[in-house]
Amino acid sequence: MAAVKQSNDHFLTLSCPDKAGIVYAVTGLLAAQNLTILDLQQFSDPISKTFFMRVHFGHASDLSSLHPPLKELAEKMEMDYDVRAVSTKPKVLIMVSKIGHCLNDLLYRVSSGQLKIAVPVIVSNHPEFEGLAKQHGIEFHHLPVNKDTKEEQESRILELIGQHKIELVVLARYMQVLSPRLCSEMSGKIINIHHSFLPSFKGAKPYHQAYDRGVKIIGATAHFVTKDLDEGPIIEQRVARVDHGMGSKELVEEGSNVESQVLAAAVKWWSEKRLFLNGSKTVVFN
Repeated sequence: MAAVKQSNDHFLTLSCPDKAGIVYAVTGLLAAQNLTILDLQQFSDPISKTFFMRVHFGHASDLSSLHPPLKELAEKMEMDYDVRAVSTKPKVLIMVSKIGHCLNDLLYRVSSGQLKIAVPVIVSNHPEFEGLAKQHGIEFHHLPVNKDTKEEQESRILELIGQHKIELVVLARYMQVLSPRLCSEMSGKIINIHHSFLPSFKGAKPYHQAYDRGVKIIGATAHFVTKDLDEGPIIEQRVARVDHGMGSKELVEEGSNVESQVLAAAVKWWSEKRLFLNGSKTVVFN
């Protein structure tokens, strides 16, 4: 019975200029449609003066009578909104280079049902993970990139996004900088991971540099991608303590664990409609 009910549950997410009466209007509209509110979260940002809401409601197989009054309310409140069935699995394209811990973690969570997304395609600038993609029944595209092929490669990526109706691109340790064009065309639809708690250690081996400096905390950040490298709106950050007895190899392993956890959390929250862009920041209902 629970599975049947969940198939008829939906998420309503919205944002609009903050004003009095939004919660009353939205909940009243759902009540008038004889829909049950199962969970409701809201936030009013005093800086941007923007209101955000996520409503998990049920149980309805037909929402045709809901859409006209909801559209009317949205126009009145200057509201951006979306309604999506809880059972929907949004389509995600994963990009990766040679380091596979984040990719492996995401694919395991998808196959085990922990992460309710569909991954129809994986793109890499190296061929190493073609076999892994095939094991999971996922289309794999090896698209090498250099300064002469970058524009052509990214055009192919955009073709794949359109072909597979991709809603989100996840950079699972994809070690190439995306062009401003791709960042613009997929604005708010690309999530990346990086070692945020090592800001002084740039380059290919940040954990080795951290070991040489004897750091006590390492960590990672998942964020949306913008044309400004590693400066997009932050979604999630986590840390792990390390000590003097750990070598650079142990730091890399611990960092890999944190990176995988943070990226998986960000994708999960996005898939569950818990994530809102709010200027240079995010609102995350979790």
